[in-house]
Amino acid sequence: MLHQNLSQKQQVKILPQQIQLLNLFHLNTIELEHRIQQELEENPLLEESAAEEELDADKYNKDAVEDFKDWEEYGYDDMPDYKLEYENYFNSEKMPERPIPETTGFREALKQQFKLLYHNEKDTALSDYLIDSLNDAGMLDRELSSIADDLSFRYKRWVETEELENILLKIQRLDPVGIGSRNIRECLLLQLQRMNTKRPDVKMAIRILEEHYTDLGSRNMDKIMHSLEIEEDELKIIFQLLASLKMRPITEDGNLYQANQQVMPDFIVSLNGDKLEVSLYRERSASLHINQSWMENVKTSEKNQHADKATRQYMRNKLNAAQWFVSAIKQRESTMLKVVRAIVNLQYEYFLEGDIKLIKPMILKNVAERVGVDISTVSRITCNKYISTPFGTLLLKDLFTEGIINQHGETISNRVIQTAIEEVIEAEDKQKPFTDQQLVAILSQKGFSIARRTVAKYRELLQIPVAQMRALWA
Repeated sequence: MLHQNLSQKQQVKILPQQIQLLNLFHLNTIELEHRIQQELEENPLLEESAAEEELDADKYNKDAVEDFKDWEEYGYDDMPDYKLEYENYFNSEKMPERPIPETTGFREALKQQFKLLYHNEKDTALSDYLIDSLNDAGMLDRELSSIADDLSFRYKRWVETEELENILLKIQRLDPVGIGSRNIRECLLLQLQRMNTKRPDVKMAIRILEEHYTDLGSRNMDKIMHSLEIEEDELKIIFQLLASLKMRPITEDGNLYQANQQVMPDFIVSLNGDKLEVSLYRERSASLHINQSWMENVKTSEKNQHADKATRQYMRNKLNAAQWFVSAIKQRESTMLKVVRAIVNLQYEYFLEGDIKLIKPMILKNVAERVGVDISTVSRITCNKYISTPFGTLLLKDLFTEGIINQHGETISNRVIQTAIEEVIEAEDKQKPFTDQQLVAILSQKGFSIARRTVAKYRELLQIPVAQMRALWA
């Protein structure tokens, strides 16, 4: 029997060009340069203007004639030639007095270690992304499921969270110990597992972190001693061991991999009078164009019916690809400027003063509604990108915070509360540190009415240990 069914359904299809454009949004300045160079090498119809490079070359050309110098002044100057030539290349006020050492960031060192130990190219690609996702303390503060979604979109294949979990376990075996940990508890456990686990204090310390970490945070020592069947003196020895461990794998006090890294910003915010102006660190769309002679050859071959069909198709495809790439770079820069200008307008007071207490609550949805784009577009544009301001270089993602209502009914950023917690703990008596409940009372006096569990949550985000651990480290 024949049957007829009438159905109506909606379907969303993403064109390959849209996927490529979203991938361009995700790239930072350095990654975009590599992408452009790759496209220039593969597409003969795409050209880059050399005007900027020629100007830079002329600037330092020692053979260029300077009209403002008179021969009498130049010819009878008793200054040695070698000094004149040297100063042509260096500003005398910023003359380097010693060689600048070549430094390697801890991320590059980790990538080299991983490649030496594991030779799987597929694992190496995933490990590079995971290592780049580590924060400056060497810890992974993003969920693996979120990273798996980004990788699936980038490589156009489904990446399972379990696959990333296996890669992360391999990264955690690298040096320095504790690298790739997702929280303080995991960082401490990784350090203990590298020790002699047959030692009684090490074995008990691992059990405390695995089974009684919540009791440790709430300072329930009686329960820990009863459960582990140990005495108070033994517990003190275990705490001394825990106090000797590092809270983060990468520290700022002389760690081998902690180098002063130069961050190349993607955006620049400058103060012109009393107004803030936003610009790109480097505009690339103006320097990219289609080679006119090649374009004429494509048009000629299209009219010539005797030309090889495969050749005509190849040239047509390359022309379309070059035109799309130039258009995509222009659209990328235009959208990026709109997004960052919206962010600056939302955080105008903060960008004027540079005071972190002036940060307002802001989420991706607020920016997306102002610009008129999807939330995912804002997420990709702000991901792994930096903005240069008069008071320093910032990671764009750090400007997105949720809001909490204070005692006056005003919505303030949780970043402000985190800063207040840091200031209070920094000024506390190190021998008698404040508990989370005491921090609640102090913050309440400052106008922040929040619960104890919220204080504990922000304290852990700031990677600050509980009062008991801080007292042991004093």
